[in-house]
Amino acid sequence: MTCRNGSRSTRSGAVSFFAASPGNQEFLHGVRQADLAVGSVNHPLGCVWSAEFDSPVHVVTAGKGCYPQRFFAAKVGHPQLENLQLEFPVSALPLEDRDGVIWLDGELVPWRDAKVHVLTHSLHYGSAVFEGERVYNGKIFKLREHTERLHKSAQLLGYEVPYSVEVLEEACRKVLVENNITTGYVRPLAWRGSEVIGVSAKGAKIHVAVAAFPWGAYYGEEARRNGIRLKTSTWRRPAPDSAPTASKAAGLYMICTMSRDAAEAAGYQDALMLDYRGQVAEATGANIFFVKDGQIHTPKPDCFLDGITRRTVIDLARKRGYELIERAIFPNELAGMQEVFLTGTAVEVIPVGVIDDLKFTVGPVTQQLQADYTQLTQSF
Repeated sequence: MTCRNGSRSTRSGAVSFFAASPGNQEFLHGVRQADLAVGSVNHPLGCVWSAEFDSPVHVVTAGKGCYPQRFFAAKVGHPQLENLQLEFPVSALPLEDRDGVIWLDGELVPWRDAKVHVLTHSLHYGSAVFEGERVYNGKIFKLREHTERLHKSAQLLGYEVPYSVEVLEEACRKVLVENNITTGYVRPLAWRGSEVIGVSAKGAKIHVAVAAFPWGAYYGEEARRNGIRLKTSTWRRPAPDSAPTASKAAGLYMICTMSRDAAEAAGYQDALMLDYRGQVAEATGANIFFVKDGQIHTPKPDCFLDGITRRTVIDLARKRGYELIERAIFPNELAGMQEVFLTGTAVEVIPVGVIDDLKFTVGPVTQQLQADYTQLTQSF
């Protein structure tokens, strides 16, 4: 039996382990608990995998430093397993060390060769712009809107993407095919190169890359059902006259990373961002909606991205006959809200169960829009 996706044999004493995604559990049908290994092993990527019985198969859970997913494991040598080829999930591998190709400045290059110089201007000054696109059944949802926004973001930062919308769309499709991605994520990125250093970007060449990779539920499947926990951040979204807030610019995500890291350290899954006025803005990478007495309320996107998924869900809500109100929302109003949910390409539609010390119900409005969005993404 072999492991793929770049993983090596993993041994603890005389016992070898393999791992497979939950979708592969049928391969282990009929394997008895007595045939399963016990204990823990060191993952070849340096993570510790702990093991526990979970009839009828053994479950391995990734420890600290690993991608938080559960995997089935069994002992090599069982007759049913000898000729199987199961794999460590791609999501558990470091991003720089994978098989496949990346579209870079007009060409497909081997994944591990898609590199930039350490003196790249955007690496120092935060002027890269990017997109995140979901792949469903081998197709990219809202590809045209995402690609047009990439161009707009670059223009707001003072440069032009050197490839047309049509060329970039074709690049996105190519990386899906070449990497055999049917369900996952696409990341187009444009940045200023290493021709100059210093605050001025004059003379810097614009580069573009497109990568695609498998990616499941952003917060995990359980969170899709039961909701996530948010903690209000101490960092605030800037005013539109102090930053290009309508762009999806890398530099604007610095406070998002800081906010989410702080929230996770406090036991939450993400952060709620207020804006420069103290009004509710969004989460670190998703727009936010509130439900009260059958009405849906959401902040006006006047200092943060008017998300593509946000607009899609607004359309779905109105088709369902919900009254949707875009307005200023203040933190002291949250206690009176009955449902809360987030929208975004990565998060899709996900309920919020907790904000700080407030609790919310995963209610019928959220569940309906979540189902409508899922149906739309599976049928476009």
